[in-house]
Amino acid sequence: MSDFPNYETVIGLEVHVQLSTASKAYASDSTDFGASPNTLVSPITLGHPGTLPKANTAVVESAVQLGLACGCTIREHNLYARKNYFYADLPKGYQITQDTTPICTGGGVNIRLSDGTERTIRLTRIHMEEDTGKSLHDLDPFHTLIDLNRAGVPLLEIVSEADFRSGEEAYQYLSEIRKLVRYLDISDGNMEEGSLRCDVNISVRPVGQERFGTKVEVKNMNSFRNVQKAIDFETERQITAIRNGHTIAQETRMFDAAKGATILMRTKEDAHDYRYFIEPDLPPVVVTQAAVARIQADLPELPQARWERYQKELQLSDYDASLLTENRATADFYESLVGSGCTPKSAANWVMGPVRSWLNERALRVEDFPLTVTALAALISLVEAETVSYSAAQQRLFPALMEQPHAAPADLAQALGIVQQKDAGALEVHVDAVLADWPDKVAEYRTGKKGLIGLFMGEVMKRSGGSADPKTTTALLRSKLD
Repeated sequence: MSDFPNYETVIGLEVHVQLSTASKAYASDSTDFGASPNTLVSPITLGHPGTLPKANTAVVESAVQLGLACGCTIREHNLYARKNYFYADLPKGYQITQDTTPICTGGGVNIRLSDGTERTIRLTRIHMEEDTGKSLHDLDPFHTLIDLNRAGVPLLEIVSEADFRSGEEAYQYLSEIRKLVRYLDISDGNMEEGSLRCDVNISVRPVGQERFGTKVEVKNMNSFRNVQKAIDFETERQITAIRNGHTIAQETRMFDAAKGATILMRTKEDAHDYRYFIEPDLPPVVVTQAAVARIQADLPELPQARWERYQKELQLSDYDASLLTENRATADFYESLVGSGCTPKSAANWVMGPVRSWLNERALRVEDFPLTVTALAALISLVEAETVSYSAAQQRLFPALMEQPHAAPADLAQALGIVQQKDAGALEVHVDAVLADWPDKVAEYRTGKKGLIGLFMGEVMKRSGGSADPKTTTALLRSKLD
C-alpha cells in the first residue's frame, strides 16, 4: 500500500469452485440449488455403514479442463484421501479429498490491473473434494440448524502461491477464475450463492525481507469487492500493529462487510492434524494421455485468447475486447453478428450499447435475448448502409423490433418513416423552410459562427421526422449558407 512504502503485503488465496454437475461427487444425489433442507441426501452422503462411494467422472473431467486452461500438469495416477475432523455439517466425520496427489499441479492465471500491468499468479495445485453441509445460525434464536443438501457436492480447490501483493490483484484473479469456469461451463461462479468461495491468507513484512510474516486467515467474504476490502483493511491493521510494537498472532478472522473490518474468530496455535490417509473405498483414478488430449481438443477458445484475437484480427480497442470477452455467451453472440456480415466495430457498439441496456433493464442474460442474430444483423446493416441513422435505429427501430421480433427490420423502418431521405429536391424544401425561420441565426453563421450548422441540422431532422440523410442535408445547408 502506498501509505506504508516500507512494508510489503504477501497474500495467498484458496478458492473453492462448486461444480455444476447433475449429481454429487461420490453419490447419485441431486445437486439442485434451493431444494427444501435435507431432501437431497442419501445413505451414501450421510456415511451410513455398508455404503460405498463412487467417483463422478464429470468431476474428474472438469478438473482436467480447468487444469489445462491454467497450464497445469495433469497427474495420471490420482488417489483419493480422507481428511478427518468432526463437525456437525460433516455427517461422515471425514471429507473425501486429495492430499499428496492433486490432479493438477503448477500452472498459473494471468491478470491485468487497472494501470495496464500484467502479471501471472502461480498455482500450487488444483484438487478434487466434496463440500460439507451448511450451518444456519439465523433461523432459530437458540439453536444452529444443519442443512445437508450441500454435503457431497463436488468442489475444485484452487491453491495459489503467495504471489499477490494487493487487494486489487486478488480481485482481478478471482474475476479471471470466475470467467474461466464460466467459459468452461463447469460452474456458474456465483460468489453470492456460494458457488465460488475464497479464503485469504495475509501477512506483511518489511520490504526486502525474504521470510514471510505471521499469516492471518480471513473467511466469510461473499463478493470480490469484499475480498479486496478485507485485504486492504487487514494489511493496514497488521502494519499498524507492528509499528506500535505488537506481535501479529496466527489466527482466523472473518470480514464484517457492514463495518468494512475483519473480526477475530479464533486463534490458531498449531496447525490442524487431519490424519490424512488414502480413501480405502475409492480406487485410484487414472487420467490417460489420450483422455487429456480429448479434453484439450474440446476446450473452447479461452477469454485471454479471444481478447488478443479481437484486438489483432478485428481491430477492436482493449476496452471493447475486454467487455465482449467478459462473458462467453456475449462473445459468441457478438461473433455470430460479425459472421452475419456486420463490421466488427458496429457489432460491438450494438452488443455493448442497445442490446446490453435492454438486457440490464430486465435483469436478463444474452441467452434470453429474443431477437435472432439474423434480425439484429439486418437492423445493423440498415445503419451501416446509411438507410437508417444510428439514432433513429436505436431510439425507434430497435424498440419496435423488440415488440415485433419476427418483423423484417427494413419493413419496420419504412412503416416508421425513418428511412433516410437522400433526394436533394425533397430535402431542399425542409432546408429552405428552416433557414427562413431562423434569419438571425443565418446572419450569425455568415459572420463566423459555423457551429450553428448543428442547430440547422436539428431543425431539418425535426421537420423530416428524423429521416433526413445527414450527409445530403449538410451539403445542402452549406451550399446555401456559404
